[in-house]
Amino acid sequence: MTSKKAKISWWYIGVLVCALTLYAASCAPGVLWQDSGLIQYRIWHNDIEGFLGLALSHPLFYIIALVAKYVPLGEFFYRVNLVSAIAGAVTIANIFLLVRLWLDRNLPAVVAAVTLAVSHTFWCHVSIIETYTLWTAIFTIELIMLLQYVKTERVAYLYWLGLVNGLAIAVHNLALIPFLCYAVFFIFLLAKKNIHLRDLAIIVLLWIVGALPYEYLIIKNIIQSGDVTGNLASAAFGARWQGAVLNTSLSAKIIKENFLFILLNFPTPGFLLFFAGFFGLFNVSKNQGFRNVLLGLIVLFFIFAFRYNVPDRFVFFLPFYCMVSVFVGLGAYLLLEQINCKVFAVLVLLFGFLPVAVYAVAPAWAEKMQLNLGTRNNVPYRNDYKYFLQPWKTGYRGAERFADEALDGVENNAIIFADSTTVAPLLLMQEIKGRRPDVKVVSGVINSKNAPSFNEHTIEQLLQGRAVYVVSRREEYCPSFVLDNYELVPAGLLWKVVERENRRE
Repeated sequence: MTSKKAKISWWYIGVLVCALTLYAASCAPGVLWQDSGLIQYRIWHNDIEGFLGLALSHPLFYIIALVAKYVPLGEFFYRVNLVSAIAGAVTIANIFLLVRLWLDRNLPAVVAAVTLAVSHTFWCHVSIIETYTLWTAIFTIELIMLLQYVKTERVAYLYWLGLVNGLAIAVHNLALIPFLCYAVFFIFLLAKKNIHLRDLAIIVLLWIVGALPYEYLIIKNIIQSGDVTGNLASAAFGARWQGAVLNTSLSAKIIKENFLFILLNFPTPGFLLFFAGFFGLFNVSKNQGFRNVLLGLIVLFFIFAFRYNVPDRFVFFLPFYCMVSVFVGLGAYLLLEQINCKVFAVLVLLFGFLPVAVYAVAPAWAEKMQLNLGTRNNVPYRNDYKYFLQPWKTGYRGAERFADEALDGVENNAIIFADSTTVAPLLLMQEIKGRRPDVKVVSGVINSKNAPSFNEHTIEQLLQGRAVYVVSRREEYCPSFVLDNYELVPAGLLWKVVERENRRE
């Protein structure tokens, strides 16, 4: 038994090292656009709570990322981006361990790990700083604890499950879906008298301990504002996403896009193993309780993501993709039990790596076909076909180049209005690299320190004494009071705001 555990441990370490090597190489080295840039900004400012509502605070993620901030090795941006890479590598190793412990074979476990490791959305999010891969790392630990319980019936594993799910809640509210599945499982165990109320009380207590960073923020805000209902809504939905979280309507466009998201993540015949695993699940004699939880998780994750209608909803399929990889591993196990052939085994493994080749050629093909990716398509130094279709970000410094050139191209004491995609690179290059501190960057999200108020009442006065620029003249990225009342003149990467002739008259 000791020898078997040692072998599994060495396999786990091997998978972890391989995944970490891949992800460290594919990780972006510098400042990033959009949400990832805002995450870097929050880390730089030691901001645990954030500014978009409690549901988007993700306090445990930021506590861990702050540790990386203070590690005196390499550049700040790469260090914090590596948080996602390391968490992603742990996730992949955990997927291997989960399937290995469940099915007692190495090859299906490797197939499962490879399937998730090179899937598009997961790989994208280990290459940039985001909260999701830390959540998947913790979630996969939950599944390992659950499996160990159903194999051994040692209640200590359920205690660990409660603690770890609490930690997951402190990273991301996606943990509420597994929480519901575990709650049903615990009720079933209580009914069968496999655990006692005392055990359930310990599980709940440990869950509360794990979720303390999030609970602290909720309680602090309730005490400060006195608004219980508003803060609980903020904790559940964030500042403005209640409609999306509770959405029950679907359009043909969303349905089509959702299936394309899944196809992009698994562009390989190996995906057929998922169906073999899904439909073969009920014929596997091992660990019935574990199988039931797996089934509940994959169904709920799929339903949640499929009817979610936020612009970046493709990200919320990540938990579903984790489950897909487990079912692919099961499908490989079932087929290898029927077809005992080394050539077939090698073919199954090679199919797992096929997406890498697809992602290598996809950007050029999509650009040639002029496919509409639904992205912004006008961000300087960002080819959206390559940026969004190729998951690795090795050596990418487009956001840094944009910020340097934009800041260098404006007059002294100028004002730049930036949207949520571009504001973080500008501010981070100012604050960390010391670029043009005289320039004031303003946006609807965050601003430079001591930036002037920028609205329809102040812009006229600002224009009298300073040069004013906007990053984009597109309606969704530029204030309407600017578009409606002023001319926008091209000025390098920016647009300079000037008085219209008829306004001067």
